[in-house]
This record gives sequence, C-alpha cells and structure tokens, in this order.
Amino acid sequence: MWRELLLIVLFYSGYSLTRIVLVQDGTASAFAHADQILRLEGALGLDVELSLNRALLELPWLARAANVFYATMHFAVTLGMVVWLYLRRPQDYRWLRTSLMIATGVAVLGFWLYPLAPPRFLHEAGFVDPVTALQSFGLYASDASATMTNQYAAMPSMHAGWALWCGFVVVRLTARRWLQALGVLYPLTTTLVILATANHYVLDAVAGFAVVAGALALSWLLYARLLPGARARLLGRSSPAVPAPSPRPAAGDRPEPVGAGQSS
Repeated sequence: MWRELLLIVLFYSGYSLTRIVLVQDGTASAFAHADQILRLEGALGLDVELSLNRALLELPWLARAANVFYATMHFAVTLGMVVWLYLRRPQDYRWLRTSLMIATGVAVLGFWLYPLAPPRFLHEAGFVDPVTALQSFGLYASDASATMTNQYAAMPSMHAGWALWCGFVVVRLTARRWLQALGVLYPLTTTLVILATANHYVLDAVAGFAVVAGALALSWLLYARLLPGARARLLGRSSPAVPAPSPRPAAGDRPEPVGAGQSS
C-alpha cells in the first residue's frame, strides 16, 4: 500500500509541477487558442458555455455549490475511487490505475502543446467567473492558489476525463443499479459544472473524454494481452484445474475376479 501511495503522490506532484512550469512561457498563445476554440465551436454549433454561465449566475446558491463541486470533487472522488479499487477490487486495480496515469501524462502533453485560456478570462466575450463575482469558495479563490497552478492548462479537461474514469469504474465494477446511475451522472454533472463555471470549453471536455477512453483501451490491451496471466485476473477468474488421469494398473497388479482360483 505504501508503495502505491508513494507512486500516486510522486506522479501527481510531477503533474502539478509540470503544469506550473509550462505557464512560464507567457499567455499570448493561450488567448489566441481560446479565440480558435470559440470560432470552431461557433461553426459547429457547440458554443453553449456562455449561455450556461449566464444561467448559473442567475442562481447564486447553485453557483456557489458549483464552485465547491469544481474545487473538491475532482480530487476527492478520484482519490477515493483509487483507494476503493486497491482495497476492494485488487484484480482490477493495476490496469485501471495505469490507465489513469497514462491519461494524465497525455494531458500534460496537451497543456504543453496547446495552452488555452479558460472562458472565465474572456471578459470581453461576456464570461463571468462565479468565484470572483460571488466572492465564494473556489479552486482559484485566493491569489496563492491561483499562482500555484497553471490556469491555462484547459485542453484537455482532466476534470471531465477523471470524472469519466470514475464513472467507468463504478459502472463496470458494481452491480447495484443506483450506484451505476451515479456512475453515469457524475461525469455528466462534472461536465455541466466545468462549462457553467466558465472553466472549460465543450471541446476541452470532449478531448478529456477521448484521452481517458484511449488510455483505458491501451491499459486493458497491455494487461490483458501482453502480460502473462493478467487476462485471467482481469476477468476475475482463473483457469480451472484439470484433474490428472488416474494411472491404469499393470496387468500383474489387476485384482482377480471374485471367486477366481477357488475350486468348486
């Protein structure tokens, strides 16, 4: 357990530090990319972020709840799911943990190659950050938290990606209908929250979903096809033992029929 916890802590620390380092190159390209995303979404009819943002701000209590959801659930649910897998589903833990790490590593490449300013920075386009507008609790509510992360790491959205990963785990590994329903609702709710709070674009969420889906497929292939003995563990069964055939007795060892050798 301690090895796994250390691995997760080191990986997430590296992920966070990399995000911070990447922002040092400036933000001009991030805003240019934001314009590209808005134009593309407009052409595709996917630009729903502004309408969702305005609708959320009309309900301050819901906006505050969305701010808390965005700041906490991303970490709490994902970490809780990793711990649950380790303790309760060890046969599935390694390939699912590996898929999460693969997806997050690919996301870091996206942050580096395509820095992107979130909608809440585009005030001229009409977007409003509900955290600052309502002075409520949020992920970037303080100057310290805002400067200790890369706020231009929006593409792909790992809020959406990690939520899809959690939902997949719940739907795949639980049999209770209400838990499976939560597994479907959680990534959908997360996507609505990241759009309405003006933290991400629709295409960010789509990219996050795609990265996680690809990482799940790659990790399954790695563990189920390439590693010896992993397929049986992933499927939750082992090969049935085939009983060895009993040896036939030698001719001289065969028991005589009853009555053989007796005189009448």
